[in-house]
Amino acid sequence: MFEYKLNTKNKPTRRNLLEIGSLSALGLTLPHFLLADQKQKPNSAKSCIFIYQYGGLSQLDSWDPKPDSPEGIRGPYKTIATRIPGFRTGELMPKLAQRADKYTVIRSMSHSVPVHDIANRMLLAGQSNPPMNAPSFGSILSKLKPSPGDVPSYVWLQKFGGGASPPDSTYLTGGYLGMGNSPLLVGTTHLENPSIPGYKIKAFESSGFSHEQLISRKNLLSKIEESSNSDKPRHSISDFREKAFNILTGDKAKTAFDIDREPTKTREQYGMHPMGQNLLLARRLIESGVRTVGVVAWTGLAPKDKFVSLETWDMHGNAGISIFENGWNGLGWALPRCDEAVSALLDDLETRGMLDSTLVVLVGEFGRTPKISKGGSAIGRDHWPKCYSAMIAGGGAKKGLVYGASDSTAAYVKDNPVSPEDFSATILHMMGIAPETRLSPDGFTLPASIGTPVQGLV
Repeated sequence: MFEYKLNTKNKPTRRNLLEIGSLSALGLTLPHFLLADQKQKPNSAKSCIFIYQYGGLSQLDSWDPKPDSPEGIRGPYKTIATRIPGFRTGELMPKLAQRADKYTVIRSMSHSVPVHDIANRMLLAGQSNPPMNAPSFGSILSKLKPSPGDVPSYVWLQKFGGGASPPDSTYLTGGYLGMGNSPLLVGTTHLENPSIPGYKIKAFESSGFSHEQLISRKNLLSKIEESSNSDKPRHSISDFREKAFNILTGDKAKTAFDIDREPTKTREQYGMHPMGQNLLLARRLIESGVRTVGVVAWTGLAPKDKFVSLETWDMHGNAGISIFENGWNGLGWALPRCDEAVSALLDDLETRGMLDSTLVVLVGEFGRTPKISKGGSAIGRDHWPKCYSAMIAGGGAKKGLVYGASDSTAAYVKDNPVSPEDFSATILHMMGIAPETRLSPDGFTLPASIGTPVQGLV
């Protein structure tokens, strides 16, 4: 049998491609050639929980404090030691500080767009200039690593809300990969979240049809398609419909979403607020076989707060709450709840033997300005994409590492910048997917990522 092997350490050369052209008679076309090496890498993550700190967390008050900077920059919070010598965090993160040997912090995330909706599209697509139909990271994983069995491949917990949210087409449609790779959305408003007593998701409601009626309608549709004279391929559509039907009528997915099955003690460890309960739900989904869960890190409302937006981390001060206060839009409220929820998630995954196979990502679309300013009626920090921080844990990521460095005020990257492209390529690599894997409709024009995995993180 004729066998052609590509040196996968390098991209195909012009000579490679010319040689490939002569192989078509043997049944090996260019798209098949480019996809031939996409085998699952050993020891890679099986699933991913991607936590979006929508609005942009202040790096100076969390992962990259600068206690020696001037008063108008450093903020009021002290720093605390972690389990890693020389690595200190802000004092509002004591639980994560004690678990610093479980994760890596990147202090050199960087891009140039200080606009929420565009920056969120960049983060979701892993591109500095993504087209409007670019698929999100979760949709790419749904395409290349679909879940087995009767559970969805991709779930999104808590829809983006507020004027700064990205278009729905950015993350709820699957982009050019199609609706079959879009996420199952759970939580369309702030009143739909598992921290509300008696909460039940609406995703499995079937408009009043019984199980038998659904089967009857499914069979009828199949017969109509079989008798159609259309020559258009329907195989993939049928596959998606079959899986959707199995999810809707089966018990596995419904059981995974039933957070009331969790012991009260476990729920309290995560925190009885939207972020905590959504992360617990994310763990349940991953445990059931879901590949990717995106979670908007909304920490809920403080006592006497009125709902304004899910943009917890957009702390300008223009919501009438200072960045250093304890309202819903202040670090004093939001960061301790994030600390509680993410710490509980890491502990829970580790206890269940799932941390090595589950990649956990905690990141926002950008950071905040070093200079503290007045926004409206309160003080805050404004948008700042030039330098910010992210955390990754599990799934093959290094542990106890601080990667990259900022300057003396966390304004600019000093060492090892990480672009949106390289960040997405790194995540794909950790998930066992080569960034150069072809995804576009023609099968080979566009890669999953144009970035390069950051070897220092893996």
